[in-house]
Amino acid sequence: MFKIQTLNKISTVGLENFSRDSYEIASEIMNPDAVLVRSADMHETQFAPTLKAIARAGAGVNNIPIEKCSEKGIVVMNTPGANANSVKELVIAALLISSRKVVQGIAWAKTLAGKGDEVPKLIEKGKTNFEGPEIKGKRLGVIGLGAIGVKVANDAIALGMEVTGYDPIISVEAAWELSRTVKRALSLDSLLSKSDYISLHVPLNDKTKSMLNKDKFALMKKGVRILNFARGGLVKNEDLKAAIKDGIVASYVTDFPDDDLLAIDNVIPVPHLGASTPEAEDNCAIMAVNQVRNFLEYGNIKNSVNFPDCEMDPSGKTRILVGNRNVPNMVGQITTLLAAEKINIADMLNKSKGDLAYNIIDIDNVMSETALAKLKAVGGIIMVRVLEKQ
Repeated sequence: MFKIQTLNKISTVGLENFSRDSYEIASEIMNPDAVLVRSADMHETQFAPTLKAIARAGAGVNNIPIEKCSEKGIVVMNTPGANANSVKELVIAALLISSRKVVQGIAWAKTLAGKGDEVPKLIEKGKTNFEGPEIKGKRLGVIGLGAIGVKVANDAIALGMEVTGYDPIISVEAAWELSRTVKRALSLDSLLSKSDYISLHVPLNDKTKSMLNKDKFALMKKGVRILNFARGGLVKNEDLKAAIKDGIVASYVTDFPDDDLLAIDNVIPVPHLGASTPEAEDNCAIMAVNQVRNFLEYGNIKNSVNFPDCEMDPSGKTRILVGNRNVPNMVGQITTLLAAEKINIADMLNKSKGDLAYNIIDIDNVMSETALAKLKAVGGIIMVRVLEKQ
């Protein structure tokens, strides 16, 4: 019986994918095998020695201590693309409200309450204050062509925009889905200098933090409109405020507003609604649950942020799963040890990612406790699991 702890409210549509005969699920549970989480901060969490995996029902993993998990051999997974349509729809809405001053116009119209018969005339007189351009025929630059960026680019094409994308590490899967009419930017600076609208779809890390700063704003057209539904730290707020004041940025729409931006007229703050649809919550939960099941039951890893993706169809009598530091001769040490214990390997898969590697080893024998202890004692190995064929 596997034990699953939920740290947030997880969609029951997803949780139903756990077999009740094989899984115990609760928010308060001792010694879980896996944790399902959405936004709960886990940085101060004391991990039980039984914990094997953490699945984030969403894309961002800033609330999970990745390095700590890696040291303990805990696989951290997320659900990229599960909420892509939800975020994409909000970005398309942001494109429109960044141009047409609908939000400001609604707020102003509400101030006319109580004016009685004067309202129609006041509306006609005041509407000129909220004029804005159409998006058709304008240039949209999409930075980051992952699951969300591709959908945004494709839909913007359908709306009649000229779209340029920039992503130096676009995946093959994303490239297949991207409309052939989306142009490729040769560089980030080229995209920034030619776009009327810019939409950010990249993760926040050391390389992307403050990627839109004073130098980058200086490259942009006057009156550019920027959409940030990725992460707040991608834009340097002080430099953004200066760019707004200088007329470079006409509108900034963000799903991650900070206090120092809330009082600025040209900023449209959205209260982190990107994935706030029942469909997105269901999709994220379903994906997270299926990935946890695949890992706990078969040792397969998919959409991990710290370990390599590694999947192999079961063969043999027993499956050995080994996580180790990505250093030379680890595979040699593992196979030599198994051979010395007279264990025959039926099939094996080794993958690496950064500082970590993962091995799926199917054997024809039963793994003895002695052999298991010897394997765990090999220097550089941080996690070992043994699954008997059901």
